[in-house]
Amino acid sequence: MNRVEPRIIPRKEHRISRKQLSPNALRTLYRLHSHGFIAYLVGGCVRDLLLGRKPKDFDIGTNATPSQIKRLFRNCRLIGRRFRLAHIHFQNEIVEVSTFRRAAVASDNPDPEETDHIKRLPRHVQDEDGMVLVDNVFGTPEEDALRRDFTINALAYNIADFSVIDYSTGLSDLQQRLIHTIGDPRIRFTEDPVRMLRAVRFAASHDFVIEPAAWESLCDLSHIISRVSPARLYEEIQKLFFLGSARPAFSLLEKSGLLAALFPGLIRWIYGNNRRLSLLDANLKRLDELYQINTPVSPALFMATLFGPNLEKAALARHRDGIPRQQAIDEICAVFMKEISRNVSIPGRIGSQLRAILVLQASMHRIPPRRPASLVGRPEFKEAMAYLRLAAETKSEYRTSLEWWEKFLLNMPSVTVLEPQPVEIPTKKRKKRRRKPRRSRQTVA
Repeated sequence: MNRVEPRIIPRKEHRISRKQLSPNALRTLYRLHSHGFIAYLVGGCVRDLLLGRKPKDFDIGTNATPSQIKRLFRNCRLIGRRFRLAHIHFQNEIVEVSTFRRAAVASDNPDPEETDHIKRLPRHVQDEDGMVLVDNVFGTPEEDALRRDFTINALAYNIADFSVIDYSTGLSDLQQRLIHTIGDPRIRFTEDPVRMLRAVRFAASHDFVIEPAAWESLCDLSHIISRVSPARLYEEIQKLFFLGSARPAFSLLEKSGLLAALFPGLIRWIYGNNRRLSLLDANLKRLDELYQINTPVSPALFMATLFGPNLEKAALARHRDGIPRQQAIDEICAVFMKEISRNVSIPGRIGSQLRAILVLQASMHRIPPRRPASLVGRPEFKEAMAYLRLAAETKSEYRTSLEWWEKFLLNMPSVTVLEPQPVEIPTKKRKKRRRKPRRSRQTVA
């Protein structure tokens, strides 16, 4: 992309008001500004404010170094090695403050004798494939904007005069609802493959279109997403699927090849039967509807929604071979967690909850079920019931079970013993030891 002169939009020509900002973010901006530092709102919060959306968080860019930020805020914590950041901790919010950075050059590695605590760290490190591992080269606001991923994220809000600064073509791309990389998309995606997931997320959540050159590069490079650490990929997967746009995000992941790179087992199962893609599409649509009515979706329920049908089918095949149903589910889930963790690090507790949801289905499908009140008392019952509702929408044979449980829950007594009371085990009383009489000391006259 050709570099253009920054465009400054004065306060009266844009829709951002300080009333829309977090009070803590506003306080942080003012303190930085009052001490002579540049202080901008940057990135996605500016994009969302201009679109009339409520930002999830407010990020701040400044020319103050991390050490200067830490001296300025007593509630500051410095984090990260790949990107050195300052987190300003408030009672109910963390405001992230980053120092302006620029693209690195060969001479940016520090002299070994430098003593500043930031300079002791490697400023810029890339692996042999061009992926950025460390990036702490400080620069100007414009340099910082032009090293970002997409033009719509290269916008800034200046607290000094309340103007919006567009260092690229972000404003026009917002109007066209277009996701455009800053610079060569192949280079930008190679530097950080997570940008491919971010492009999909923005396209899905904002109903934008990824411009053709970026989409072509994304499809060609989809396989390199496996270079990203599994823990970081788990964080990105949550952002993709838990914020109300799971259905369009899944479609873009499947079309681009990213889904095959992240979950190869799921792709093999989907392509084994054309109806399975429609099944997952319907399930994810329902999850998005739950988000829209402010009903949070747990990670375990999402995992069951996406992978449950495949795991249930595999467990049923083992059960038909003579293995008890619960044992079959345990074995299938153990193999699944081992395979998926090679690419995406799913916490073990989520895997245990997923297994419990699937185990409960057999009991919930038995009409009438045995000891239904005790099943309701299990911690995973809520997610198991939600999963049953999803299954009943696509499988008519489950609707009878769903109707029975909904009627049972409606008529369930308000006071029900769901869990056995703990039994107090008497402890053995300790015998008192008889104290020996103290011998009186004889004084020597």
